[in-house]
Amino acid sequence: MPAEGEGYDVVVVANRLAVDRDGTDKDGHPRWKRSPGGLVTALEPVMQSQEGAWVGWPGSPGDAEDAVSEPFDWGGMHLVPVSLSAEEVQGFYEGFSNGTLWPLYHDVIVAPEYHRQWWEDYVAVNERFAAAAAEVAAEGAVVWVQDYQLQLVPAMLRAARPDLSIGFFNHIPFPPYEIFAQLPWRRQVLEGLLGADLLGFQRPGDAQNFLRACRRSLQLVPRQQAVEVPAADGGRRRVTARAFPISIDAAAMDELARSPEVRERARQIRADLGDPDTVVLGVDRLDYTKGIGHRIKAFAELLDDGLLRADETILVQVATPSRERVEQYRLLREDIELQVGRVNGAHGTLGHQVVQYLHHSYGREEMAALFQVADVMLVTSLRDGMNLVAKEYVAARHDERGALVLSEFTGAADELGQALHVNPHDIDGLKSAVVQAVVMGPREQRRRMRSLRRRVFEHDVQRWARDFLAALRPDVGADVGAEAVEGGASGSGEHGSRS
Repeated sequence: MPAEGEGYDVVVVANRLAVDRDGTDKDGHPRWKRSPGGLVTALEPVMQSQEGAWVGWPGSPGDAEDAVSEPFDWGGMHLVPVSLSAEEVQGFYEGFSNGTLWPLYHDVIVAPEYHRQWWEDYVAVNERFAAAAAEVAAEGAVVWVQDYQLQLVPAMLRAARPDLSIGFFNHIPFPPYEIFAQLPWRRQVLEGLLGADLLGFQRPGDAQNFLRACRRSLQLVPRQQAVEVPAADGGRRRVTARAFPISIDAAAMDELARSPEVRERARQIRADLGDPDTVVLGVDRLDYTKGIGHRIKAFAELLDDGLLRADETILVQVATPSRERVEQYRLLREDIELQVGRVNGAHGTLGHQVVQYLHHSYGREEMAALFQVADVMLVTSLRDGMNLVAKEYVAARHDERGALVLSEFTGAADELGQALHVNPHDIDGLKSAVVQAVVMGPREQRRRMRSLRRRVFEHDVQRWARDFLAALRPDVGADVGAEAVEGGASGSGEHGSRS
């Protein structure tokens, strides 16, 4: 680690730290475990090799008994907690981030709320993150800011530390200008993002939406995926906006799915389900963007129409709990559970539920086993930046069997061309795709799955990090490439993402 006062060469700034609390030791000190999700998988080797620091919220309000406020080292990384009060968690995170930005950026599937106090909390918390990053970054360091909760941080960092190379990656969609224009603070958000040197988005359309917003709101003229803005030295500075589709640790998921323990668990799950002819699987956070209700409706109609038989087919729906203190999410859960009850009431029998609804979080081993069991994987998101579940399913299918039904409104649809693409709003089209997937023969399954796996393995999460950092700072990107070759594929590919 750097000597006192020297700072860190690579700094990641994210809403959450790279670790989660895992109880306390015998002396009452907190224990930590590596956080799930692809971001930590991708960046942990970089942080370890580049003397990196990770800035983020530790997960408990600053006034809670288990709050952590002092920096500490863990797993070869320097972790810098940013403290938030309970009121700031409500205003910054549950309020502006997830009550305003999340629905706005996901095509206003539900109506965003605009509250000035939420905005003030968002500004204050972004200032705190920026200050923490500026304090730990070495001279000329690379700072990589992550996601929609921290869109003001790049400009705040630029003002405090013009020597830094600053990148930003938006993990969720960036909306068309006609939707983005609703935001009362649209100029401030755009100006915040333009503090970066490089802005990464999941899809080319997201990058174009951002550049179009710069033209319409700030009268900046995009040229070659970039705009020019005033620099601190009085000149002009170039800000580039490009697509860098995120991925998973495909090798780790493949290795896990091949393990004897996971394969045995998959056999147990199928037996516990009654050894049906066809298992259809959905895995999502319980969120209104995921189209869970649409797939249950389509499945129910297929049973009603006799195109699927209740004694031969089971839908397993894993709905990971999400933002349960938010009213919209409580209502969504009630609606989904009501739908599940209706289908089981109409088509279930004693000892047999045609929809197995699981409102739990599961570990990566259980998820790998479920992917092995699923004959058909249903991803019916109404809007998704990427959707890594689709890629996890493909990586787990080393047997080259199974069929992926994939919403065209996911970033993954741009890459996974051999999936069965659907418009989830078109229930008849969705039903047809499910039937096509159910009756698909082994030869066609293998042909499609080989192509899907080739794409997922060639464009894994290490390549995502390497490509982004090479575009931001070639010297750092080259080091990432070396790390990926030496050991990047050995990281775990836990299921799920916090965004």
